[in-house]
Amino acid sequence: MCATCGCGNDTVGVITVGPDGSADPGHEHGRDGPPHTHGLGDEHGHGGQEHIPDGGAPHTHPPATETVSLEEKVLARNDHLAQHNREWLRGRGIVAFNMTSSPGAGKTTLLERTIRALPGTPIAVIEGDQETVRDAERIAATGARAVQVNTGAGCHLDAEMTRRALHTLDPGPGTLLFIENVGNLVCPALFDLGESRKVVLISVTEGTDKPLKYPHMFAAAGLVLVNKIDLLPYVDFDLAACTDYARAVNPGLEFLPVSATTGAGLDRWYEWLAEQRRAAATSLEGAGHPV
Repeated sequence: MCATCGCGNDTVGVITVGPDGSADPGHEHGRDGPPHTHGLGDEHGHGGQEHIPDGGAPHTHPPATETVSLEEKVLARNDHLAQHNREWLRGRGIVAFNMTSSPGAGKTTLLERTIRALPGTPIAVIEGDQETVRDAERIAATGARAVQVNTGAGCHLDAEMTRRALHTLDPGPGTLLFIENVGNLVCPALFDLGESRKVVLISVTEGTDKPLKYPHMFAAAGLVLVNKIDLLPYVDFDLAACTDYARAVNPGLEFLPVSATTGAGLDRWYEWLAEQRRAAATSLEGAGHPV
């Protein structure tokens, strides 16, 4: 249960999707995925719902003053699990990006094009959606390995879901890992998954003031991709103003205007990914680990 937004994750499922599009629900494998670490108590609360025990009278849960401590407890447990994920990924030289956006900004299209543009790079993808395996099927069709995480009523991925997906996916050393989060610019800003960087994708059809409306996400971002620039002649979007709004909460934040449809600007995106991989490799070498 997410104390921040009240969504539940009791129905989360990790589904493997093969290159032929076949889905294997609930199948988890992997030789040495991140270990499960027990957290701080029961995370499956009633989300403030009224609870009626058998034969008893209705009663409500503790007052709103308890919400802050519960939120801190949930986030602390998530951060603990995220650190385990991060250490597991780092030890294998895997660079992971938490891809966040509003629904329809173009994350899956961007990943499809990226995978096809980098044929010599080992790439794996964790797809997060409330339902269906459609995005994982699209990724699998490119030849990359993918697993789908269905969050049910949940509006974001968390570190435990990511741990389970990593166990199923079992990415090899040196893999470039993309975690396509559920379309949402609120809760994903708060939940660390163990990623190397958060990448925010916005589209020019969403409006110039996106960073003002969702400042926490832009404050947490390592990079912003402004997608669908091929539509700029037809929409009211001010790239310079959007950049200024975002840098007001995150000075130095890098912006890359791109079009996942036409390919415009994507060369710089590919260079940025290569830079992140080189930095990770250098860090491993400095720590005495072979790359």
